[in-house]
Amino acid sequence: MSRNRSPLLARPGAVEATGLDAGVAAHYGSDLREQRALVAGEAFVDLSHRDVVTITGPDRLTWLHALTTQYFEGLKPGTSTTALLLSPTGHIEHVMYGVDDGETFWLHTEPGAAAAMVDWLQKMVFMSRVEIADVTDDYAIVWRPGPASANEHLTRSGADSLGGHEVFLPRAELAGLEGPAAGIWAYEALRIEAGNPRFGLDTDERAIPNEVGWLGVGVHLNKGCYRGQETVARVHNLGRPPRRLVRLHLDGSVDHLPAHGYAVCAGEKQVGFVGSAARHHELGPIALAMVKRNVDPDAVLEVVAEDQPTVTATQEILVDPEAGLHVRARL
Repeated sequence: MSRNRSPLLARPGAVEATGLDAGVAAHYGSDLREQRALVAGEAFVDLSHRDVVTITGPDRLTWLHALTTQYFEGLKPGTSTTALLLSPTGHIEHVMYGVDDGETFWLHTEPGAAAAMVDWLQKMVFMSRVEIADVTDDYAIVWRPGPASANEHLTRSGADSLGGHEVFLPRAELAGLEGPAAGIWAYEALRIEAGNPRFGLDTDERAIPNEVGWLGVGVHLNKGCYRGQETVARVHNLGRPPRRLVRLHLDGSVDHLPAHGYAVCAGEKQVGFVGSAARHHELGPIALAMVKRNVDPDAVLEVVAEDQPTVTATQEILVDPEAGLHVRARL
């Protein structure tokens, strides 16, 4: 259960999402209609279940530069960025989506992830002049299609290649938002269409940035040392990451969507797992999956679960399996 249940769930037709997205609406009556409204720029998405963290202090940018995969030194106010925190062996531990306002770096992350992130960051402060706060109880994220308007609160533009922007909004103002809302199902369908992986859904504990197309998005390839850099640089230089992110086009004759973690098989051999899935208003049922690098890109795969019918799927390349071409094709 989300620690902050959205007041927008009181809107007519709202049906609450479950699992990681609990606390906001899955849909308000028709996720396909809501997708079309987003594409037309006529709705917003309530992402208030996501955690929000602020980092203030004169050393915040140089400090983040040293800790994360991203280039923070000289970051201009209003510039949006994505950064990762990696383990010493290069596995992704946290993802932050943020923007600096000249005094504070504002970021949001997955629901429930802020506590562990803040705890780790606090341990890395040492003598740096920074202050870190989990402000999820006071601020929320709303996504809107198109460019930000001049009268909006602090925004993060061009968010995740979806052609929209995120607004850091005082939580007290959520209930007063005007205009039609679209649920998280509609937003997720457009995210999967765009090939944007979501940490914790489309990744597992072994995921490295090279496998999910986050080089150049969340990893700056021409900066100094950071934790986990050796693995990222080695795989980038040599190519051939162990696995690769793909978009699956699922057989639409089956009446269920595969759940997170369903096995992806080539013949009788499991070659990966499903991350997230949705019904797209034009493409039909689609999903993101992590598969082994050497899986034939032209192979028809099967999504298998013990309690559901097997679903056939074709692949669409997001991370190229060949050496030197493994950065996400649409970077």
